[in-house]
Amino acid sequence: MNVDTIQFDEKGLVPAIVQDARSREVLTLAYMNKEALEKTLEIGETVFFSRSRQELWHKGETSGNTQKVTAIRYDCDKDALLVQVIPSGPACHKGDYSCFSENLTEESEKPKLNRFEMLDQLESLLAERKTTLPEGSYTSTLFQEGVDRIAKKIGEEAGEVIIAAKNDDPEELAMESADLLFHLLLLLTDRGVPFDNVIQVLEKRHAK
Repeated sequence: MNVDTIQFDEKGLVPAIVQDARSREVLTLAYMNKEALEKTLEIGETVFFSRSRQELWHKGETSGNTQKVTAIRYDCDKDALLVQVIPSGPACHKGDYSCFSENLTEESEKPKLNRFEMLDQLESLLAERKTTLPEGSYTSTLFQEGVDRIAKKIGEEAGEVIIAAKNDDPEELAMESADLLFHLLLLLTDRGVPFDNVIQVLEKRHAK
């Protein structure tokens, strides 16, 4: 990125929309000046400009809730940034996963999800669990126990899939396959790999 191409406003700032790279949930809206953007690119973690304190602040420097940058994009007018991150904790100072947790409008009845939306929603939920680690959550426990425990669980679920297939039990095969897919998504989330990356590999192979 050529920082000089960014159109900063009259105060030398540009809005930065921060998005979880795994779940694609919007986490917060902050501002960067040229120095903050350059520092972000240098260290690979988000650095913003505080309009109230009139100084740079490295997100998570004191709380530990840092945001590892995976990509930074700018819009067609070059006056707004989309910063995709892997968060290591809540984005909001109130302890919420996202700063956008309040709803201004009444929630309408949600339409039935299609198969792809279901995977997106599950990936979003897992990313939130990974970030907030709520007590009593099965996924939180696996995230805390680490990659070895998650990998072992995938091995167990794969074995159950094989058994269901050998037993010629369609219902059981569907259930065990769902368990396997769930734990695979959990592993990808733990390793910071978006499911989109897997789809892209399949698309490339299909094109061949």
